[in-house]
Amino acid sequence: MCLWGYAMILDKINQPNDIKNIPREELPALAQEIRTFLIEKLSLTGGHLASNLGVIELTIALHLTMTLPEDKIVWDVGHQSYTHKILTGRREGFDSLRKLGGLSGFPKREESACDVFDTGHSSTSISAALGIAQARDLAKEDYCVAAVIGDGSFTGGMVYEALNNASRMKTNFIIVLNDNGMSISENVGGFSSYLSSLRTNEAYTGLKRAAEDVLRHSSGGEAAIRKIRGMKNNLKSILLPGSFFEQLGITYFGPIDGYNIDRMVNVFQNARKVRGAVVVHVLTQKGKGYPPAERMPARFHGTGPFDIETGLPSKKKEKADWSDIFSTVMCKEGKKTPNLCAVTAAMPDGTGLKRFRGMYPNRFFDVGIAEEHAVTFSAGLAVGGMIPVFAVYSSFLQRAFDQIVHDVCLQNLHVVFAIDRSGLVGADGETHQGIFDLSYLTMIPNICVLAPKNKWELADMLKWAIRKAEGPVAIRYPRGSAYDGLEEFRAPILYGKWEILYDESDLCLLATGNMVETAVKVRAMLKKEGANCSLINCRFVKPLDEEVLLKTAKEHNLLVTLEENVSAGGFGSQVVSYLNDVGLQTPLECIALPDAYIEAGSVDLLRKETALDADSIYKRIRTRMIGLYSL
Repeated sequence: MCLWGYAMILDKINQPNDIKNIPREELPALAQEIRTFLIEKLSLTGGHLASNLGVIELTIALHLTMTLPEDKIVWDVGHQSYTHKILTGRREGFDSLRKLGGLSGFPKREESACDVFDTGHSSTSISAALGIAQARDLAKEDYCVAAVIGDGSFTGGMVYEALNNASRMKTNFIIVLNDNGMSISENVGGFSSYLSSLRTNEAYTGLKRAAEDVLRHSSGGEAAIRKIRGMKNNLKSILLPGSFFEQLGITYFGPIDGYNIDRMVNVFQNARKVRGAVVVHVLTQKGKGYPPAERMPARFHGTGPFDIETGLPSKKKEKADWSDIFSTVMCKEGKKTPNLCAVTAAMPDGTGLKRFRGMYPNRFFDVGIAEEHAVTFSAGLAVGGMIPVFAVYSSFLQRAFDQIVHDVCLQNLHVVFAIDRSGLVGADGETHQGIFDLSYLTMIPNICVLAPKNKWELADMLKWAIRKAEGPVAIRYPRGSAYDGLEEFRAPILYGKWEILYDESDLCLLATGNMVETAVKVRAMLKKEGANCSLINCRFVKPLDEEVLLKTAKEHNLLVTLEENVSAGGFGSQVVSYLNDVGLQTPLECIALPDAYIEAGSVDLLRKETALDADSIYKRIRTRMIGLYSL
């Protein structure tokens, strides 16, 4: 599969629009070169493989039809834009894909003028592209605007808000529906069924072809054909299931083979002539051209480095990760708690709910990419006597803030939020870092927010949240291998109570969640210097353990809070507020992430860059201690 050692068509593409100089007969070979290039590069760096392999020909056809950066392409989610990056002159950057300071795995405006909108979450492209198209019209400019969106994103309600708005367009606006039957896992819901019927429906296209063949050989046949073509919208309304888009007033082209470049170019050129919104429905296959990804598209949605021949990960997982622990407890609790339900927004594999789905299919609900709906749906389950656990990535839960406030917490409903990928998540960058959840959750009345220090505490917290909690509970835990240290410390989970791990004097580390592991390392460094250092596992971020905090503040010369969350509104901010309220002036150092978006890179490197690693924290504390007392 190696590309190197002979001249490539790909070598001819070094800047935007170079593809227009490639002879048409060489385009299939170019697509194969890109496919091989992506497989080779991502086998070393990891990245979003399956989605990109599926849209290579589609991207080529778009770039042949459009002139960049004058024309604008908005990629929904954006993880399928690798071919777009290659065709706009960024091939050399793939060695640094998703690394600190390297090529982003998503469109990024500061990276290229051909990336018109920064994306990372789904169901947003039509809204953004429609705004760009309206701005074009207001400025009396003339360029093409296209939104490329997958069928999985059509479970998000924002899509329908945008389509409703787009139906009023009187100027050209193109929506490319990339239909591969998948989001990350298999699609669910009514719209997925609708698209499936469009893919397989031969009634309209078959009748049209047969009628034209007969009429073409009859006298006056051509005139009759023209009449039939003039009646096509009525025929579609009768023969196609729903004609959803055209009933909205949006012109519909398709379905079209997503690997026939000439056919797609022809349709895109025709779509540019439509005065109004137009949907071009393109059929693709996730993982196209690489058998392991075709067989396991969810496994290769976002992959780490892998062996090309087998498709197996290059590094074997040595320890259970946080999602595995969550999965095991959910399955065990499902047997003990008959009204326990699991809810996911199109992430059964990523959140660890796949096993629960297999064991308790009637109590498992995949609502599609629709986090807002998932939260309010969970609220309804709770009203009906169920105990719903909504497992979701931290950065995706942000989308449902109003529903958490209004539909769950206002009514004090027993909904459990299992918040995966909290804190720094690494290579996916700014749009996926889970660094805001402590800030936006702890400000809401009635909710209880917890963060486990290790894998045993996650298990205990989840059991407590299911069996004993009465109102809303959020448990936030990071990505990656679960910490298995501090096994000897396993105090029972009691509402609002922290766990004192080491009780000494002078200095106290107040650590939340995965920062307890870091705090253990920092404490060891301080102990070598002769410092007396307490360490408290602040397992409840809301409510604070005011009794322990008050006693600790009175008995120590310096308090240090540690959290993997932005400083504004986080755990440290709450401690500051409490100390001010009770009139204590105990010196306090709040260690958290900066007020900034954190770019892509390995988690360890990002912690060093943001001074959240043990060495940086130790140096900061030591500097603060000078003047308080001597080490």
